[in-house]
Parts: sequence; C-alpha cells; structure tokens
Amino acid sequence: MSIKSTMLIDKNFTVSEVDPRLYGSFIEHLGRAVYGGIYEPGHPTADENGFRRDALDAIRALNVPIIRYPGGNFVSGYNWEDGVGPKSERKRLLELAWWTTETNEIGTNEFADWAKLVGAEVMMAVNLGTRGIDAARNLVEYCNHPSGSYWSDLRISHGYKEPHRFKTWCLGNEMDGPWQIGAKTAVEYGRLANETAKAMRWVDPSLELVACGSSSSGMSTFADWEATVLDLTYDQVDFLSLHTYYNNNSNDTPNFLARSLDMDQFIDSVASICDYVKAKKRSKKKLMLSLDEWNVWNSIGSSRAEERWQIAPPEFEDVYTLEDALAVGCFLITLLKHADRVKMACIAQLINVIAPITTENGGPLWLQTTYYPYLHASLYGRGTVLQPIVSSPKYDAKDFTDVPYLEAIAVHNEEQGQVTVFAVNRHLSEDMELKVDVRSFGELRLIEHLVLENDDLKAINTKANPNNVVPRAGGQSVIDGGQVSARLGKASWNVIRLQVAGSRG
Repeated sequence: MSIKSTMLIDKNFTVSEVDPRLYGSFIEHLGRAVYGGIYEPGHPTADENGFRRDALDAIRALNVPIIRYPGGNFVSGYNWEDGVGPKSERKRLLELAWWTTETNEIGTNEFADWAKLVGAEVMMAVNLGTRGIDAARNLVEYCNHPSGSYWSDLRISHGYKEPHRFKTWCLGNEMDGPWQIGAKTAVEYGRLANETAKAMRWVDPSLELVACGSSSSGMSTFADWEATVLDLTYDQVDFLSLHTYYNNNSNDTPNFLARSLDMDQFIDSVASICDYVKAKKRSKKKLMLSLDEWNVWNSIGSSRAEERWQIAPPEFEDVYTLEDALAVGCFLITLLKHADRVKMACIAQLINVIAPITTENGGPLWLQTTYYPYLHASLYGRGTVLQPIVSSPKYDAKDFTDVPYLEAIAVHNEEQGQVTVFAVNRHLSEDMELKVDVRSFGELRLIEHLVLENDDLKAINTKANPNNVVPRAGGQSVIDGGQVSARLGKASWNVIRLQVAGSRG
C-alpha cells in the first residue's frame, strides 16, 4: 500500500534567499569536540599543527559556512587571554562548566587557523558570565584591529600579523540558565549586553552582534526574557539567539518526527516578540534570528563527567539512529521554511559531542546517520526557498494534531539552474506517491534522487559498520509534462535534484 501527496512549486512564489550561515555548526570546549575531535597531535592523520586531517576532510565536505566558538556554557567562565601566546606558558585550569581540566592548547588563534582550513567563518562568543565590557572590547581589539594598539600588537607578537576580522559575535550564552556561570536576570543581562555591544562596536563598527534569547522555550523565563532583553538591547544588536534540542527518550517515533512542528512554533513565537519590540520602539530595523544551537540530543539528561577534572573526557557522545536522521531532516526543512527570519543556525555540535561526526582517539573516524541530511541541505539548499503548496494525509501524535506525513520544501538555485526538493515521508509503514508540479520552470531533467532509509528505524553507523545507514542514488523519480512523480519509501529522507533545461550544471 502507499499514501498519496502532492506539492506545487512556482519560481515566483518565494520565501527568501537562503543565508549560507543557515548551515552553520558549533564547537565548544566540551568533551572530545576539540581535544580528540579536531585536534589530536600524534594521531596518524595529524598535520604539523596537530589537527586531524580525517576530521578536516569530513568537515570540508559539509561546506560549513560558520562555526560558533568557544561555547556554550564553557564561555561563561573563560578568560580568552589564557588561550593565546606561547603554548608552553599557558595555564592548566579547572573548567567549571563541565568539571574538567582545560589545557588551553587550543585558543582563539589556533581555532582561527583551523576554521580557515575547513573554509568556515568563526562566530565568536564573549564571556558575559564572569566577565563583561572590558574583556569583550579587548578581545575584539586583539582579533580585529590591524595594529598600533596594545592588544592588536600583542596578537602580532603571537605570530598573527593580519587581523582575524571576525564579523559575528555572540553576547554571552544562555544567560538565564541557573546552570550558567554568572547567570543573570533579564534586566541584568540586557543592560550588560547593551553596554558591551556599544564598546565592541566602537572598536569595530562592522560587527554583527547576537543577543541571548532564553535557553529554551521550556524555560519559565521564556518570552518575558526575550521582550525585556530586546527592550534594552534592540538598537545595538542584529540577531536574537534561539536554542532547542529534541529527543525520543520516550520511544514514541511518530511524536518524535512531529517535533519539527514545535520548532516551527518556537521560531514564529520569537519572531513575534521581536516584531512586538520593533513596534514598541517604532523602529525600522527588523531583527533576525540565530538558531545557534539545535539538534537531536538523546543524552540531554546526563550530567557532567562523574570523575571531575579529567582532560577531555568523552561526554554526550550520542549514537544516532535512522529516525534521528529523519528528525534532523525535518528540522532542516523547518529552518528553510523560515529562511526569511532565521539567517543563521548552528547544528550543535560538529564532532563527537552530540555530533554528526565521531572519532576514536588514535583511531578512525566515521559518519553518523545525521551527517547525511545536514550534508545534503548544505550542498543543495543554497539559493531561494520556494513557498510550496502541499497536500498530504495527516496523523495525530501524542503532543501534536494534524501532522502531515509529508514534510517538504524546495530550493531554487538560479545561478546553477537547479531546483532541489527535500522531503521526509513520516509514515512508518507505507510508501508515499508524491507528485510535484514544476511547470513554472519549463523543461527540467532529473539529476538524481538521493534516499536515506533502512528497514530498521534504530539502525546506526559504527566503527565496525560505518556504512550501515548511508544515502543511495537511484530513488524512484520520473519527470513528465512538468510533473515529477516520485516514490518516497516509508520513513525516508529524500533529495530530488532537478536541472533546468538550457542552464549550466
């Protein structure tokens, strides 16, 4: 049996141009993200700076545009000066966010070097937990000012003549969370963030600044926090951050795959708060959103490492299943649907810590199931998001009603003359017959139909079997008379790539 769905896309019905930073990621000094993840001197693949080449290759393939650093909770107790200068002089310190020992082998300059190797910009975060205006303005001067001042000349003395020119900066992290070092009320944070932003911009007027939203929509502070913080910072910031994680710890797959509807509502709610403050202030500036932490996090209830003060112990190393990959695919589609407001997003995190890439210290690297939807969206989801008209059967889940079995979006890359349809069939037992009306584009040909599926929803990739869940070409799609007819397997992620006749590609 199969269910039937339809989708109409028109090149003139658009949502927004995609900001490439929608496909960003995040690396924090947490677990083995840095030490053992991107950096492991002595590893068989390590380069002359200790960076793992196998990790470089896997991350380069994703074409990640921007990576948030160095935290996360870590940043709220971080003195950036401890991570610059000669490594032999750097301190080993107790790291209170995750109860580990931080060696400071990797700091601002090394991370900037690494980001260049993978072709990514750096989204820097400043410490507004234990520190504030002074440390933030000094860090901007150190990173971005050319020369002729104390901090810029200090950078030059450390071997970096050219400034890093980091453009995007986060004003702290999750400052309403009681787990945060130096947690604050909305007024305390808003005042500090505003004054810090002023000083940072006086050093470098080109900066884009991100204010902290509440740590999640489940916080008791949610909505009031956003409204208060924006009331105090609106004129000084360009983005408001959102964080959200989902899991299937209740083992209710239909409900889990519907959680993208929650993300959809969360984004709409925060955008509404931004617009309320805009109206209240009679401002002409439209604030954009940075969903700079999102992912499936099944071990979210876990605590810090049981044995305190280890160096880079394994933490939050989730093993992702096919159903996790389907959920990530649904979340990516939701982000594309909101490309008019969500201009930056960071899947958290990039390697080892709740991540699409896993390494073994001294050993191999393998790709988790969630790597592939992220890869496909980043590679083929560049261009203009189209506003689809979708008709699909629906189901009711524990926390959601009228959940469409088809979750889908399309992106038109006019430069490359390509149209890409991203689609998830949420039905767990039936294939879907999908018809996509693409007549407005004229003659099209099928480039490929990629499919990620497995008969076992709990199937995973492992060191021993790294190719258990991988995408395959050869999905069932044909084009005839301006209509794509596709068969989407049960519980599957699908990427249907089309080429416009007469265009290059």
